[in-house]
Amino acid sequence: MFFLETLTVLAALLIGARLKGIGLGLMGGIGLGILVFFFRLQPAHPPIDVLLIITTVVTAASVFEASGGLQYLVHLAEKIIRKHPSKITYLAPIVTYLFTFLTGTSHICYAILPVIADVAQEVGIVSRKPLSTAVTASQQAITASPISAATVILVSLLIPYHISLFDILKVCVPATFLGSMIAAFVVSQQKDQQLQHLSKNISSSTKNQNTILTPYASKTKIALMIFLLGILWIVFLGAFQSYRPTWGAGDQKTVLSMAPIIEILMLTTAGLIVLLCQVKIHTIAKGKVFTAGMQAIIAIFGISWLGNTFFKANETMIIAAVQENIIAYPWQFSCYLFLLSVIMLSQGAATCTLMPLGIGIGLPVPLLIAMFPATNGLFFIPNHPAILAAINFDSTGSTRVGKYIINHSFMLPGITATVTAVAIGYGLIQIFF
Repeated sequence: MFFLETLTVLAALLIGARLKGIGLGLMGGIGLGILVFFFRLQPAHPPIDVLLIITTVVTAASVFEASGGLQYLVHLAEKIIRKHPSKITYLAPIVTYLFTFLTGTSHICYAILPVIADVAQEVGIVSRKPLSTAVTASQQAITASPISAATVILVSLLIPYHISLFDILKVCVPATFLGSMIAAFVVSQQKDQQLQHLSKNISSSTKNQNTILTPYASKTKIALMIFLLGILWIVFLGAFQSYRPTWGAGDQKTVLSMAPIIEILMLTTAGLIVLLCQVKIHTIAKGKVFTAGMQAIIAIFGISWLGNTFFKANETMIIAAVQENIIAYPWQFSCYLFLLSVIMLSQGAATCTLMPLGIGIGLPVPLLIAMFPATNGLFFIPNHPAILAAINFDSTGSTRVGKYIINHSFMLPGITATVTAVAIGYGLIQIFF
């Protein structure tokens, strides 16, 4: 029965990953239905807090997008990149990393990719270099952003072990950022043949079509300030528990946990932007962030409920089978995280599926934090939307997929950034824990 249950879970993961988007969640629902009604497994509790946090974060980010705040960020980034075009291989990943860090989604990098490709062509730098490092950095930042789905899931899993949001950020932010910069350095040292313009349709007016000439109202800038303050307040309360609301005294004292803090502050942030910046409500649900965020919620809901149900029902057997080997060689668990993220194309889905297993096996919690960036395997198979967008924006043809599929332009920066981020994370937990 265990073998058949495992096949059911794997089939749901593989088919869902092939369908992408909400397909992952829907296939998780089918797998869950089979486990419950056919194999008679008791369903685990659905991850309500995780889903509520992601919903409120998506709401705030969607309101921010509707206010023009995201476009204003792109405008600022474009000014920086065009001011220092010769350093674009390093500036591009810094910009996309910050974008993802602030918004919790890597989809925002699409808006800046055309600018990166255009500036690289203007200064004679092979477009592949800044484009590949930019996409890689945007994926790495998911495991550093305080409001990304993956980070929220990890925080919720580690709360019982007295791990705060700040504990995760102080390891993962420097680890993933330095990993991205090391990847940019490695890519910049590659020797390339003379840049060849393989496309006859290179636009010479790209920069005039971007946001650099667009005037931005003061309300857009206010929206940016409100959004940044909301994120900073979350990080601050995550770091300093003494400033959180409390009730009762002595042994009866209750401190507000991070889950409701994130939910309340994100809803408050969204509401303030709507009121103070006069955002039109009907535009919020039409944005790219809202669409991508709702898809992520459905995907994580279905697949995490499936995974939790399977693990809870077979916890003793699974732990007995893998515990000794993984405890002896903990690095293997980071490989499992990486492989599952490749299959599922989601750091959040990989985190909520495998991290409970790592906790159940008894891996040290700080070690799990160091391994968290291993979920950034989305680059491995070049079918992620950001990768496809970067290839399409490069009219020179330097950013491409190779003959053997996996020998593509994103493999070197992706492997470099992920391996170094995990290695740096391991070093940092020796200092902080």
